Amino acid sequence: MARIGLVAHDDKKDELVAWVLANRETLAAHELWGTGTTGGRVIEGTGLSVTCLKSGPLGGDAQLGAMIAEGRLDVLIFFQDPLTALPHDVDVKALNRLATLYDTLFAINRATADAVLAAL
Repeated sequence: MARIGLVAHDDKKDELVAWVLANRETLAAHELWGTGTTGGRVIEGTGLSVTCLKSGPLGGDAQLGAMIAEGRLDVLIFFQDPLTALPHDVDVKALNRLATLYDTLFAINRATADAVLAAL
């Protein structure tokens, strides 16, 4: 069982929920964590159990980053919106840096999420 973090920028939340729903059976066998809003949307849209952290801008991105640094997260699925400026961009960059630094399986869109899930 992998510990999987789920997060998505506002304009990508629907896409992430659709991806989780399409992969519901596979993801049900794993431990899911999510930032507050994203996790809530995944729960509503799929019925899966997700442990929700704080909302991304309120520290949820940092909480996921801490989990990565502490070895408590195996995979990060982060559907990013490259076309929207974000007020908490620094937090997003820190989360990306930690996933890279700690060699965490890391997906930033549907195609890479499919590949990561297949690798599990």
